[in-house]
Amino acid sequence: MRDHARAMFWLAAAGVIVLAGISAGGGPVQAQDPNSALNPYHVAEHWAKLPNGRVWGQAIGVDIDRDGTSLWVFDRCGGKTCEGSNIAPIQKFDVSGRLVASFGSGLFKWPHGLCAAPDGTVWVTDGTNQTVMQFGADGRLLRTLGKPGVAGNGPDEFNSPSDVLVAPNGDIFVADGHGNVPVPNTNDRIVKFSKDGKFIKAWGHHGSGQGEFDVPHGLAMDSAGRLFVADRANSRIQIFDQDGKFLAEWKQFGRPSGVYIRNDIIYVADSQSNEKVNPPFRQGIRIGSVKDGKVTSFISAPDPGAPMPEGVTADKDGNVFGGFTENNDVKKYVKN
Repeated sequence: MRDHARAMFWLAAAGVIVLAGISAGGGPVQAQDPNSALNPYHVAEHWAKLPNGRVWGQAIGVDIDRDGTSLWVFDRCGGKTCEGSNIAPIQKFDVSGRLVASFGSGLFKWPHGLCAAPDGTVWVTDGTNQTVMQFGADGRLLRTLGKPGVAGNGPDEFNSPSDVLVAPNGDIFVADGHGNVPVPNTNDRIVKFSKDGKFIKAWGHHGSGQGEFDVPHGLAMDSAGRLFVADRANSRIQIFDQDGKFLAEWKQFGRPSGVYIRNDIIYVADSQSNEKVNPPFRQGIRIGSVKDGKVTSFISAPDPGAPMPEGVTADKDGNVFGGFTENNDVKKYVKN
């Protein structure tokens, strides 16, 4: 009897351990302390060489070019907006931090998302002008999706588009909606277009259930073709197939503003968590694997109250870049 009781005890304990590793959405549960992962990075000071007189604005969009090393940055013209500015908000830097291209002057009001597409073009979103625009690497405007200045939820309309992603086959995904900023009651959906810009489908609406959104703020795609959505105000990442079928939700990466995937390593920027919003998470960049969802590294703030980036990307050498909107900066994080 004693041996039987002991066996039943260990069987029950094993069951608890297994259940502890599974969440309701099919993803792993966060650690007891979501800020406990080690930080193996340090900041590379003064890496970017801005032109004389040019300063960073709110650097909301960052992405690595298809060469794996060059960095594209989309900032708000040295300030909080591009309205009335003649500064070029799209800039490209080489591996040494030298500026090699800049364009887009006079075309934007409230820059937001940026995607360096596989074909070498650059896609950006304007949350106030309600457009998604494609540029050649030389700065030529190639295509505009949406109706400039017109907010809506039709197949050819946006309402504060936050991000854009181009899949390897050329299909275009737009995270359409930014809560009550810059205008009230924006959309909360994902919109899919073909590579030639034709509307395919849209899914999602405001809410907190599976497939619903509250500020879909960033997009990424893994090697299996799964679409990762930074569902920021719901403090989770939602994962879908490319037809919009819900696959899982992950909450262990904090309150995600930006999400980026390279070689199935996921980088998530949390720029909002604090003692009142999404506790006990702290702001920073959480890094893990899309295979198991485990957080393995955490680039934390120098002190608990310091702001951390909204935008995030990583180059082929593992350097991480963060685009800051709170203190207008772009930082490069290098492994120790």
